[in-house]
Amino acid sequence: MTAVDLPADVIVVGSGAAGLTAAILAHDHGARVAVLERSDLLGGTTAVSGGAAWIPLNHHMQEVGATDTRDEALAYCKRVTAGQAPDELVETFIDTSHEAIRYLEQHTAARFHVWSMPDYHPHFEGAKLGGRSIEPDLFDRNELGAWAAALRPAPLFLLPVTLQEATFRYQSTLKPWNLPANLLIERMEQGLIACGNALIGCLLKACLDRGITIATRTRARGLVMQEGRLAGLRADRDGEGVSISACAVVLASGGFEWNDQLRATYLPGPVDHPNSPPCNEGDGLIMAIEAGAALANMREVWGSPAAAIPGEQYDGMQLNRLVAAERACPHSILVNQAGRRFVNEGQSYNELGKRFDEVDADTGRRCNLPCWTIFDRQYRERYPLLTVMPGHPDPEWLLRDDSLEGLARTAGIDAPGLAATINRWNSLVREGADPDFGRQRSPMDFEAPHPSMGTIEQPPFYALSVYQGTLGTKGGPVTNKHGQVLSSSGGVIPGLYAAGNVMASVAGAGYYGGGATIGLAMTWGYLCGIHAARAAKH
Repeated sequence: MTAVDLPADVIVVGSGAAGLTAAILAHDHGARVAVLERSDLLGGTTAVSGGAAWIPLNHHMQEVGATDTRDEALAYCKRVTAGQAPDELVETFIDTSHEAIRYLEQHTAARFHVWSMPDYHPHFEGAKLGGRSIEPDLFDRNELGAWAAALRPAPLFLLPVTLQEATFRYQSTLKPWNLPANLLIERMEQGLIACGNALIGCLLKACLDRGITIATRTRARGLVMQEGRLAGLRADRDGEGVSISACAVVLASGGFEWNDQLRATYLPGPVDHPNSPPCNEGDGLIMAIEAGAALANMREVWGSPAAAIPGEQYDGMQLNRLVAAERACPHSILVNQAGRRFVNEGQSYNELGKRFDEVDADTGRRCNLPCWTIFDRQYRERYPLLTVMPGHPDPEWLLRDDSLEGLARTAGIDAPGLAATINRWNSLVREGADPDFGRQRSPMDFEAPHPSMGTIEQPPFYALSVYQGTLGTKGGPVTNKHGQVLSSSGGVIPGLYAAGNVMASVAGAGYYGGGATIGLAMTWGYLCGIHAARAAKH
């Protein structure tokens, strides 16, 4: 194995928000830093995301008249985690996340503003109806120079429009045609980017400005330990095995949702339609296990219902799209194979995803998989269906029939069960309330005060297969409040750190609000960078 001379005290594995934040902070605290990315593209899961970060007590809340307190944030977070995350780490997140954002705004080109998204459990104690989710301003990719070509493209959040604009100003989730074409063209000509690409863009620029080494096509394979302490790592670089020396390693390589073996070993059910880049195969998790790390939260994912258009690919794998309008807009419902509704279709994607894990005690089979979203002509005339707009011809991959009985037969759904469910649904719509699952109270209804309910009675009728997807897994090595990885025998593994989806999530089984994944990732990247740099000095 060839030894590679990378001038680094701290090696960061992964180039998402967690990794780049860790690299910035480690450099700013006196360490020489190198970032390793297994792909030839930078940004990881963050780059393909909406780019929001859920940050309690953030200083941008006052700009929209929102307020927050530590007690409120703590009460809310503890209720969401339900005891599945250590109180000390939850408190560390609340006390540190807003400091991390302020630091980045003061020392990098990163700028944020509020995304007016309510917390995902607005009825919990301490919840807020807006202000805790923030997102990056538009970023000029021209500032990256030649590195702009290495920015991972986003297959879904690809237009230069912020989440605040898309969600509330233009309501483009429901009405994509509201987006002003001239404005989008002007922004694209200027090189402006938004969402996850914008966040990675400004963090990458900060790394480049600092002279931090960025090594793409370098896949970390294993840690090098000497006398019980980390001394570097082994990697594949352009197909060649190499050894890289360092005093500290920060694992920020994402989750294991694309690794079939790890999914089968740890996850409770079939999470077979990931919404993240296919390079998330658990590299960091495997290295941590080999180093004797304690693990936690291994059954949990950032769940999200997904759908797939046959033949649509990303990085050579099936592209899986988020199911949003297709389940929560009027004139649509979700049903299982028995033809029954089983959830409030408008609730947060993570909570909805948990219903896919339910098992029938008598049969041992999943209660709610397979699953379909059922809708009619009223929906097709009003709302988008993945990439298909109202007025466009029905695609070949969409199941359709002029009768509910025929649709059920084609899809493999129990026909009497579906008929009874549709009759029940239509009667609830006419009454204006959903006592079965509370659909009319959905916090995800962006057309409020419309109750998001509409009859399904005008043929043709449609069925779209819905699967258990994920924005990433959320189990991994246990860390302390400094980001240090803990060993299975107690104590820390000297020199080893973890941040982002590779670590045991401080959200437990829950999901705080829009951007919780990135908020936690950046916070622990911030903590890891500071402590790893200080440890490297000694």
